[in-house]
Amino acid sequence: MIGSTPSKLQCLFLIVAAAYLATTASASMIDPSTPTHAPPREGYELVFSDEFTEEGRNFKDGEDGVWTAMDKNDYTNSALHYYKPEAVQTEDGKLKIHSYREITDFPAEDIKTSKVGAKSKYYTSGMIQSWNKFCFTGGIVSVRAKLPGNAFVGGLWPAVWMMGNLARATYVGSSDYMWPWSFDKCDRHGQNGQELSGCNEGWHWGVGKGRGAPEIDLIEAMGGEVKKLPHSKITTPYVSSSLQVSPGVKDGRPVLGDKPVPGRWYEGMTYGKNTSLNNFFYGVLLEHKPSSYSYQSDAISANTQLSASQYEEFHDYTVEWKLDSEEGANDGRLEWYMDGEFLYSIKSSSLNITGSKMPDEPMYLLLNTAISSTWGFPAPIPDGCECESYDCDDPKCKCAFSPGFCDNFPATFEIDHVRVYQRPGESLGCSPKSRPTKLFIEGHKNRYMKEGDKEPLLPINVGGGECEEGGECGEGGVCNGGYCACTDGWIGSMCRTRDKDYDESVWRDPGNVEDIVVEGPKGLHKELLGMLGVIFAGLGVAICCRVRERREAGMGYRYVKVGEIGLGGEKGLYGGAGYGSSGAYQKGTTNRV
Repeated sequence: MIGSTPSKLQCLFLIVAAAYLATTASASMIDPSTPTHAPPREGYELVFSDEFTEEGRNFKDGEDGVWTAMDKNDYTNSALHYYKPEAVQTEDGKLKIHSYREITDFPAEDIKTSKVGAKSKYYTSGMIQSWNKFCFTGGIVSVRAKLPGNAFVGGLWPAVWMMGNLARATYVGSSDYMWPWSFDKCDRHGQNGQELSGCNEGWHWGVGKGRGAPEIDLIEAMGGEVKKLPHSKITTPYVSSSLQVSPGVKDGRPVLGDKPVPGRWYEGMTYGKNTSLNNFFYGVLLEHKPSSYSYQSDAISANTQLSASQYEEFHDYTVEWKLDSEEGANDGRLEWYMDGEFLYSIKSSSLNITGSKMPDEPMYLLLNTAISSTWGFPAPIPDGCECESYDCDDPKCKCAFSPGFCDNFPATFEIDHVRVYQRPGESLGCSPKSRPTKLFIEGHKNRYMKEGDKEPLLPINVGGGECEEGGECGEGGVCNGGYCACTDGWIGSMCRTRDKDYDESVWRDPGNVEDIVVEGPKGLHKELLGMLGVIFAGLGVAICCRVRERREAGMGYRYVKVGEIGLGGEKGLYGGAGYGSSGAYQKGTTNRV
């Protein structure tokens, strides 16, 4: 009770409360809404989850401790969409990524003339990514999702994927010479194409040699009319599962649509009963001038048959990323599953053909729906088709769309949950000591920002959103003085997001450049950490109570009433200026991909 000294009984209560908080703090990356369940594999433990149960979450930059919704044009893969945060939200206990027809005008540089002029895109969609917020090295990713639109109409490109933290997706300046390298040897012939080459002397920005940003694609779904693919048992619709790495195979590369020549492509992959080689994407040549700076990327990919069910109901998609047990062991693997049924696997030894390695970079998660003229559209465009805008309202463009494309909007990609599991020796963190990224990102931050940004990521808001008494603020906030004030454990300007961000005291060391790597049983057991937390929390509260008792005995003090500090009455107190630990770790960081 405000204005009175705590009794011994109250002190005991505080000690018990502190002990409880200490034992639960280590699970801050696990959504409390996650039901008790067995991990997908024996020996794994849940280390991260997001169930998306809080209604009306906002993923705009500065609003979420794990995810950031893109607010920019997508220049990659002949994209026809513009990413907006408004297209991503939580509704009815699901994450929903909406895609719809909408005109967005924005300034863009003409590649031929180098002049900046107005450009328009006719589709809006959404992407969230955990870049430089939540990363992990090794483990199992499990996503339960329902694909967007009509299964038998082409043009939508929903995806769940992972990328190395040294690159930031859609920020093309960050991915040049970085994506999708997974190679630590010195190859003088390809040295110019890999910025962090194994041939480089010394440590560059603390990252070491032979680094990059490989990509693992859990799902990339292709809808469309049922058509048998050449040299394949698969028909549309289907889903692709891929590992993308550099360096790529140089000589005797397979022709798109054909099967590879034995001995000229990756071998040793295993396919499930409804899965086969993806012979329609073997990778891309990233061309630069002079040509010695060009390099080849490879996609080691498989296609799995889908039906209308994946577009009408929720299904489970899982990838297990097993690291090599030690440097050079060559015993790692990737395995993909759908609803627990095996789809596809790649062994580390399959990569020996180029010398690339099983990815061991800290990777972040991405969820999005793209719209691209290279995915589910007629290819090539029929002769005489003069479509340039890909606008559904342009009569010239009817010839450029798959049947039913324009009627397939709006469409929604729904995600029920995202969960990550790990084993002992696998780590969390975007800049672990073994593979640091922080200094490099800070030293090249412009690569990770769009024009007009001051920092790659904004500090996280904790309250400060405008509200009316009794409304607008989320479950974790109250409206005071016209602004939302968040209770402990909630973030975002409207207090609608649980703070699942790294706890500075456990996950990160503010005094070091690298993150603290929190491992499984190789390090301190969680039980021991919890016990230590109980002891120190209890001692702290007991000492605090004793101090207050002595003060009451004669030292004199004054309690501050709630109204005196204007709880929520001053906007700066709860939002806008930044958010303790979350804001601190983001300050000065940069985004690449």
